[in-house]
Amino acid sequence: MSPEFQQAVESLHAKFEHLIESAPHEKGAALPQKGVYLFSENGRAFYVGRSNNIPQRRRQHTLRCSQTNQAALAALMARAETKRKVDYRKGARERLLQDQEFMDAFRRAKERVRAMEFRAVAEPDQTRQALLEIYCAITLKTPHNDFGVH
Repeated sequence: MSPEFQQAVESLHAKFEHLIESAPHEKGAALPQKGVYLFSENGRAFYVGRSNNIPQRRRQHTLRCSQTNQAALAALMARAETKRKVDYRKGARERLLQDQEFMDAFRRAKERVRAMEFRAVAEPDQTRQALLEIYCAITLKTPHNDFGVH
């Protein structure tokens, strides 16, 4: 293993511990700008993400007006509930937006996400953000993380 990669990997667990041991974010409290975030529900880790603007990313996940491409967790939850598979063909997003069953599930999912606990840990380095997101998702067995490509 390269020394650079080993050093990056060895730093992950301390950041992971900081993330899961921190108190949930309180409204109005400062969030780190860049890093990894965690949504939890009833004490159970639910979804891990990363962003270079965590406060904005949290708003996108939780605003009532957020669309499916902004509120990714809610969209994943709605897909699971309605058994809609991801579709990258032309016009797929428009078809999904016209699907009333999906959109009803998406609205319910956004409400649920708004009620979830939110934690975040600072990590300015893009590569370490990616590694930490994967490390957290694997370790916490978050049900809605998917590292597939499109």
